[in-house]
Amino acid sequence: MKKLLVIRFSALGDVALLVPVVQMLAEFYPNWDITVLSRKMCEPLFSAMPENVHFVGADLKGRHHGRKGLETLLQEIDYRSFDRVADMHVVLRSFYLTMRMLFAGKRIAWIHKAHFSKWLMVHGLLPARKPLVTTYKRYQHAFNRLGFDIHISPTDDNPIPPAPGQQTLSPDSPLPSIGIAPFAAHRGKIYPLEKMEKVVEALSRYFYPKGVTVYLFGAGKEEQQILERWQHKMTGVVSLAGQHHMADEIAIMRQLKLLLTMDSANMHLASLAGTRVLSVWGATHPALGFLGFGQHRPDCIQRDLPCRPCSVFGKKPCKYGDYRCMDIPPQTIVERVKQAYYE
Repeated sequence: MKKLLVIRFSALGDVALLVPVVQMLAEFYPNWDITVLSRKMCEPLFSAMPENVHFVGADLKGRHHGRKGLETLLQEIDYRSFDRVADMHVVLRSFYLTMRMLFAGKRIAWIHKAHFSKWLMVHGLLPARKPLVTTYKRYQHAFNRLGFDIHISPTDDNPIPPAPGQQTLSPDSPLPSIGIAPFAAHRGKIYPLEKMEKVVEALSRYFYPKGVTVYLFGAGKEEQQILERWQHKMTGVVSLAGQHHMADEIAIMRQLKLLLTMDSANMHLASLAGTRVLSVWGATHPALGFLGFGQHRPDCIQRDLPCRPCSVFGKKPCKYGDYRCMDIPPQTIVERVKQAYYE
């Protein structure tokens, strides 16, 4: 059996976008042994893959740190046994690994990240009305260059089958519940929390009498404290922050009617659950190619401003200092959620 190595270390959302592509590849090519090399934390994303997919978790801050650590990693994965390699990250670590394998005579393909096109768009030289190729399509194209004939469709739903024994929601709610994930990695991607609190409060007042629960998603101590405070202030609101592992959170998302989220990892985890997503965008833009798998532009809540997008990843501070891209009335989001719930 021939062997393929797929490398993508981070970020969580980008690894999640790789999942449906790897799954389709594994199903189309059952005679290929596929190994995904990523960070250990991403392993749950690949737990329900076909039998010809394997996961290797790299310890990049410990045993596999630095050049010596990468050499250890190469020996541990038996790098000479692979026939083809797909570098879906193209950072210094992955490039070192792929070059070592290239010199060993392996066939290599790298993802084309389109850095220049993204630079043009964030500097206003390429209009956002002409969206760039999505990340999962870029993954597909890299596999195509390796000789794999796959054509993934964004209309494919629920790409990961549910794994047994995972967390389920309380059966008390007579109607499907709603999820809200109000956080993201960078300030430019977070809807102001004081406004989001008003959104949660309005949705709880509307949906609680109908028997619909609002579940809150977050990670980390600070986020957990904020969401627990909202839970105590409002009826029909339950915080799940800090209570479940990633695989269980995906299982919970699978049971939701929809998830309201930022441009964040949770947006992509919900895609893996096959759950509809309403996403709020600020400094970043879906036209940059990071929209979740199976998600649609009409479900993106955003302002059409000449300064958007100003950042690829949301790290860049607002040049006006007020993040006007996130100046979206809470009621606008509330009405969009209510409309989507009944569609």
